[in-house]
Order: sequence, then C-alpha cells, then structure tokens
Amino acid sequence: MPVAASTKRFQFLPYLISLLIVLFIGFVASLVTRPEIAGWYSTLKKPSFNPPPWLFAPVWTVIYIMIATAAYLVWKHRSRKPAFIIARSVYFIQLILNFSWSITFFGMHQIATAMVVIILLWFSIIVNINWFNKFNRVAALLLIPYLLWVSFASILNASIYFFNR
Repeated sequence: MPVAASTKRFQFLPYLISLLIVLFIGFVASLVTRPEIAGWYSTLKKPSFNPPPWLFAPVWTVIYIMIATAAYLVWKHRSRKPAFIIARSVYFIQLILNFSWSITFFGMHQIATAMVVIILLWFSIIVNINWFNKFNRVAALLLIPYLLWVSFASILNASIYFFNR
C-alpha cells in the first residue's frame, strides 16, 4: 500500500502547533509548580531517591518535545476513521491527566488524590502508546521515556504520601 505524500514530508506549522500545545500545558502547570518547590514541597519528607528540583524542568521539557513529536507523527495519518478519533481522544485525555497531576499535587497539595491521577495517567500513557503504534511505531516508541518517567514519578508520589501521612 503506497504511503501518501503528506505522511512522508515534514510539515513545519503542524509540528510547531503540536509543540506549542504540549509546551503550553507544561508551562501553565509550571506556574503552579514552581512557587511550591521552595515552599510547600520543601517541607515534605521525601525518599532518598528524590531527584534535585532543578532536574524536573529539563526532563519534562525533553519529554514534552517527544510527546509533541509523537502526536505530530500520528497527526500525519489523520482521518475521520474511528481508530484515529480514538487515538486522538486518548492523547488528549493523557494530556489532561498530565496537567491535572501538577494542579492536584502542587496546587492543591492533595498527595493522595494526585496518586489516583498519576495512576490514571500511567494507564492512559499505555493506552496512548498502543493506539499511536497503530499509526506510527516511532510515535509509540517516543512515548516510552514518558511512561518510564511517570512510573518513577508514581513511585515518588507514593513514597511522599507514605512519608507524610
């Protein structure tokens, strides 16, 4: 089956839009997160494997770029078919959950509720990987570091919960 020309060539504007959507979500979440790092978060008991605060921003930036790139690669296969609509929906659900975790954990200081959100996020990333893989294997693979980082963040979230109850 021949591949359409639009799926082969790079399209700058759609890629830029994909980047801006994801980076905007990360930026807005950081507006809630940043003030809490030196404040509330610094007062919590944390496990020995807690990374230094400066590490989170560069890691998330790289992950957000990978998420946006994956979305762009799938977007190139866009259609009105149910499979694409589901893949797009799952993608946006995981973005909403990603954003919600920062608001819940840092903004609302709800560590237990944030654990529920991050578990839902973790599952949504797995589903997202599965659906993206139906369109583009590289897009699915680009989400693996995201899944690994959220797995680590889940363990960190759970540890902080248990150390501070």
